Amino acid sequence: MKVGIVCPYTWEVPGGVQAHVRDLAEALQGLGHEVSVITPADDDTPLPPYVVSAGRAMPVPYNGSVARLAFGFVSASRVRRWVRDGGFDILHVHEPVAPSLSLLACWVASGAIVATFHTAMVRSRALHAAYPVLQSALEKISARIAVSEAARKRLVEHLGGDAVMIPNGVAVHRYANAAPLPGWPGDGGVIGFLGRMDEPRKGLQVLLDGFRLLAAERPALRLLVAGPGDEDEALGKVPPALRDRVVLLGQVSEDVKARVYRSVDVFCAPNTGGESFGIVLAEAMAAGAAIAASDLDAFHRVLRGGQAGELFETGNPADLARAAGKLLDDPGRRASVSRAATMAVRSYDWSVVARDVVRVYETVVPRADRVVVAR
Repeated sequence: MKVGIVCPYTWEVPGGVQAHVRDLAEALQGLGHEVSVITPADDDTPLPPYVVSAGRAMPVPYNGSVARLAFGFVSASRVRRWVRDGGFDILHVHEPVAPSLSLLACWVASGAIVATFHTAMVRSRALHAAYPVLQSALEKISARIAVSEAARKRLVEHLGGDAVMIPNGVAVHRYANAAPLPGWPGDGGVIGFLGRMDEPRKGLQVLLDGFRLLAAERPALRLLVAGPGDEDEALGKVPPALRDRVVLLGQVSEDVKARVYRSVDVFCAPNTGGESFGIVLAEAMAAGAAIAASDLDAFHRVLRGGQAGELFETGNPADLARAAGKLLDDPGRRASVSRAATMAVRSYDWSVVARDVVRVYETVVPRADRVVVAR
């Protein structure tokens, strides 16, 4: 099949949807399909050969965060040209409710369209007000995928209809075979965090408060943090006596990210909300990390109700310290949850997930003509 995939978020800034689109595209290519991806990106941004730029993105508040989206005449023109020239058998749009390329693609295209919904959307006045505008695009979608039960539930509540549940994928081999960073984890214990430091819902402040409690009883415990954000601001939230025990890597490459998961004794996901799946958990599971995570519904499901990691009360630094401390102090428990995570994550490997996506494509393609620009 010839597949066109639309990514709504800018390629330059790491994120779960971008990683999903990239890995899906490469998994589909591995299965013998021809794939082209269109995404917001500066025209001078280095892109993989299968990725096309739709022009520069702009920061827009969306889903409790600030997303970099592209929406306007230039983007619409490039999407139209990409659809016209692509000759796609299937058009796969991601997050079509976001004001970005996927919505534009639904408006300009006609044919077999599949949509994946990643976000556990919160009911809002803006979404309600925009629904009449969205409807003309959403009614063109032939099949819908949700990456989690939370995303599927919110989709049904807000937009009606239903969706096939296919989880986010993870390239298990990439994380399982990664080597730790030089000198890590070392003695004394290491807690790891990966996420945007300046986005409150990623929960770094909760972790910093929990680390303060843990560090008081463990004089050699360190914290390894990877992700974009203001490093001086983040370090300023750490008590001066503990700052030399906090290492901030900043934004890291995909290869280094995999090595971070392998460089810690406990990986902590202190997210406070807005997560419909938890790709960082799947990545950490693939790396064999012992995980402590907030008890969001999505995280609870991914960690098999606590079998594949310790859960703590969302937003509670003291309970975070309890859960992480339990893992730090009990090598047997760390080994047990690591084994459980390694087994559980197999169902999220792209070798499984991509084939499930193709099955959805195959239900749609026989019922529709090749994707063309709508008249």
